[in-house]
Amino acid sequence: MNDQGDLDRGPIRPEEQAEERTADDALRPRSLEEMIGQDRLRENLSVFVRAARQRQEPLDHILFYGPPGLGKTSLARIVANEMDASFHATSGPTIERPGDLAALLSNVEPGSVLFIDEIHRLSSTVEEILYPGMEDFKLDLLIGEGPTARSLRLDLPRFTLIGATTRAGLLTSPLRDRFGWSARLEYYPVSDLERIVARSGGLLKMDLEGPAAREVASRSRGTPRIANRLLRRVRDFAEVSNAKGGVALEAARFALERLEVDEAGFDSLDRALLGTLIDKFDGGPVGLETLAAAVGEDKGTLEDVVEPFLIHQGFLDRTPRGRVATARAVEHWKRSGERGPSTQSS
Repeated sequence: MNDQGDLDRGPIRPEEQAEERTADDALRPRSLEEMIGQDRLRENLSVFVRAARQRQEPLDHILFYGPPGLGKTSLARIVANEMDASFHATSGPTIERPGDLAALLSNVEPGSVLFIDEIHRLSSTVEEILYPGMEDFKLDLLIGEGPTARSLRLDLPRFTLIGATTRAGLLTSPLRDRFGWSARLEYYPVSDLERIVARSGGLLKMDLEGPAAREVASRSRGTPRIANRLLRRVRDFAEVSNAKGGVALEAARFALERLEVDEAGFDSLDRALLGTLIDKFDGGPVGLETLAAAVGEDKGTLEDVVEPFLIHQGFLDRTPRGRVATARAVEHWKRSGERGPSTQSS
């Protein structure tokens, strides 16, 4: 596996995915007090949790949306912890048939939290079963087939559904309207990421110096998940080099350069996209499918994982005619002294 697999790029073997999930879980905050960043969201969520606990009721259904890696799953787990509720997690693609959802809903306990990641990928037939479950806490089942089929309505205990999505625009209006609160997670400023890296370094038993923590934070694309993965790779390099004392700035920079993560947080895929757009297509505009084919990457990966950060940082624009590199991107590209990857143009 290449280094970029650690940055949500390319396939990762199942055993590596399990290892990454275990490491991520160990670094997750367990409460709103432990969580760093997303201050307004945490403040509002704290009020809703306290009010629900005072009423001795489950929370209203919640929708978290925003780019990947910002803490939607962690927040769902935190809600369950704060409410002293059981936690059940699944994802939209795994709920293929109405019967799959019926099995999930019929097994929820009173007050429990059901988390559905990638909820925008639920099929329309599954959504139809979900609506009465969310709104009326009823489960409508169809028993039998043909003329002998009959409808059966079962009562469900009151529970909290937490949905998460990176593509809020793909949610249907009826589903979106059934959430009591929707909250967007924003990219983290470097100051918050620096605190996250310092906290994670302590949990990993690393003697991480302040400048090194800031260096990792500044190259983490505003994303805690990437910050923690970069930190673990910095730890690997430091341990193998048998560095004495704490992990200093020089050690962090060396590791990040080996991982091909530059000072703007760009990795090889970011540079491939920008380089192809600037060098091959004169800065655009160019359609997403054409750009994906030129880069040699799935268009969904570019749209969901790569582009949001580049747009947020002002390096890329989406226009009706296609993707366009901004003046800032061109200046960064010239300053970096790089050219588009020649392997992509063959």
